[in-house]
Amino acid sequence: MAYYRFPYESLDRFCTDAFKAMGYSESESKIITDVLLMSDLYGIESHGVSRIIRYSKTVEKDLVDTNAKAEIIKETPVSCVIDAHKCMGQLASHLAMEKAIEKAKTTGIGISVVKNSNHYGIAGYYAKMACNEGLLGLCMTNSEAIMVPTYARKAALGSNPLAIAFPAEPYDFLFDASTTVVTRGKLEIYNKQSKPVPEGWALDATGKGSSDAEDVLLNIANKNGGGITPLGGLTELLGGHKGYGYGMLVEIFCSILSGGSTSNHTFEGDSTGICHSFIAINPDIFGNRDEIKAHFSAFLQELRDMPKAEGAERIYTHGEKEVEAEIYNRKNGIPVNDVTLGEMDDIAKLCGLKLEDYLGSLEGKISKKDSIYS
Repeated sequence: MAYYRFPYESLDRFCTDAFKAMGYSESESKIITDVLLMSDLYGIESHGVSRIIRYSKTVEKDLVDTNAKAEIIKETPVSCVIDAHKCMGQLASHLAMEKAIEKAKTTGIGISVVKNSNHYGIAGYYAKMACNEGLLGLCMTNSEAIMVPTYARKAALGSNPLAIAFPAEPYDFLFDASTTVVTRGKLEIYNKQSKPVPEGWALDATGKGSSDAEDVLLNIANKNGGGITPLGGLTELLGGHKGYGYGMLVEIFCSILSGGSTSNHTFEGDSTGICHSFIAINPDIFGNRDEIKAHFSAFLQELRDMPKAEGAERIYTHGEKEVEAEIYNRKNGIPVNDVTLGEMDDIAKLCGLKLEDYLGSLEGKISKKDSIYS
């Protein structure tokens, strides 16, 4: 598989225009695009422009309603419940975190939960929204069932990521991770690359280990059995029960509090039913925010200065790699693989666009492979 780099601005224009052609307004298209490209800037290929084919297919299959508007159906001074009504996940989520931030600035804490939504990109994007306002930000989502619970052989929970962001110097702290060993998007990348899945990542329909990314993905989509292992693996030996438990924690904050679909009941009927949770906490309710930030920054620096293991050159704190990747990718262009370029080309034609008008000549750079979402 070959990779090519393209300017952020070029990909931004293409994605924005593609989403506008799908029926979104200019502002809506920019929000969706901003979430996708932040993922690519951070070096998280699985949730960047490679996801545009999935979004196109969900619109085509009416799992996403391009005309829907998220609605606040219950609200208190510190909380709100939002029904997304099948709108794009990024749009409901942007509104939800904005409301959480607004409440945190007023009361000290804000919590928003969302039901009847769709895939929303990387959880870290929304946690960072709160962090950028000087707040502690948390974000969680359930998803289509891909996690096989400890000692089971069929997926019942989603990747159920959890993200947290908090201001610090010289880098904000940002932790964003699934509660599965890897995300579904990671398997999609392996499938595009025709690479075998590493041992311990996934199970086939019978519950045995599998290295076949396409087979695992199709089994997940068709609910045939198998899926991805919890963080820590399938047994308790390395803590698989802990990953399973973390996934349940996310379900409580997302599907249970919102009254929405648990992961094993998403993608039933004509909607995905995905649920999210957003929390913003104002450090002012605990003391002087500048002192709290300085205290945390000092701790993070102590971690970086720890004695290094043999052969190790550097100790990172969460968020450093993302900052450095963003600087590098803005300067040198975002990498896109040839299969994703093929999918973008298909979407461009469907939307009445020409991919070359955005990315220049693509002769010899595009590969075609059937999408698992077809």
